Amino acid sequence: MSDQLGQLCSDARKALDEQAVRIVQLHFDPELGAPYWLEKAKELDFNPLTDVKCFDDLKKFPLFEDDALRGGPVQRFLPKKWHGDHKYTFETGGTTGVPKSRCVVRDHFIDYEEFSKTLSDEDFPPGSNWLMLGPSGPRRLRLAVEHLCQVRGGICFCVDLDPRWVVKLLKKGDVEGAKAYADHVIDQAYTVLTAGHDIKCMFATPKLLEALAMRLLDEGTSIAEIGIKGIFAGGTEFTPQWYRFCKEELLGPDVFVTPTYGNTLMGLACGKPFDPADDYKITYYAPQPRAAIEVVDFDDYSKVVDYGATGRVKLTTLTDELFIPGFMERDEGEREKPHMKYPWDGISGTRPFHVFAKKTTVGVY
Repeated sequence: MSDQLGQLCSDARKALDEQAVRIVQLHFDPELGAPYWLEKAKELDFNPLTDVKCFDDLKKFPLFEDDALRGGPVQRFLPKKWHGDHKYTFETGGTTGVPKSRCVVRDHFIDYEEFSKTLSDEDFPPGSNWLMLGPSGPRRLRLAVEHLCQVRGGICFCVDLDPRWVVKLLKKGDVEGAKAYADHVIDQAYTVLTAGHDIKCMFATPKLLEALAMRLLDEGTSIAEIGIKGIFAGGTEFTPQWYRFCKEELLGPDVFVTPTYGNTLMGLACGKPFDPADDYKITYYAPQPRAAIEVVDFDDYSKVVDYGATGRVKLTTLTDELFIPGFMERDEGEREKPHMKYPWDGISGTRPFHVFAKKTTVGVY
């Protein structure tokens, strides 16, 4: 590790330690804290207000049980400091039972304002209009991408997409019905792109981007010819093999695509800048210090694996609006070394956690 990168890593760690302490102080504040954590504090065998002095001290908390995010009142994780503000509620996924959800004031906007700073003006020209080709509410993605577009000076055009319906169709074995729904979504996108709205940027999931590119090809045109300059895409479907196929076959040299990995609890993890020497390997870096991920041992979630080794993703959320320590994601991957642009641990090869993978139904997106 170079001296410069070493210093950047040290500074980043200091910022993470300071963020951990500040966020714990807020969420456990007797007057302004989050109702959930104020109640949970009664069960803990330590005092978060005095015993959390750095990020590593968050290991004093038990692993977070994600079922706590199901049902209401949804604002119980939001510090009372924000209870008088305008609020949103977003679901974090799940296709059966009571959905997991969180209450938000500005986190989704902040996440994408920070992400906007990582985008080049050449690939995502300021003032450009966007197409949002992904799932709509109750997820935050639609509002977040729309805000990203507005921050960059454009207008966002959205399609209507309910991925839960597709999952239901697939679970019933109705493959034709699922394909018809996917075609319906692409029809919407094609209509918007050919309606004279001067759209130059877009968000898309890998499956939908591929379907759109094939539809445009059938119509005698392409993503590049229709005017798209920059695309950010996300999801576990974004593999190195698909990345190469996307750049070489679907998009060509004139369209930029950047991979992302994220969710409603973490925010948006950015991909390491593309380097041909990596052979299309995709490495993601969480938006520290607002969220941190660790790649941990499958048999001991308190132990971080060695660089290059495989483990499960452990997420810690540290924002003014949400504190979640030790959330075990449904993903696994390989631990990667810090990067000059993102001087903290990254993860590559993200894919569904192998214990759950066989039980997961992947839908239209």
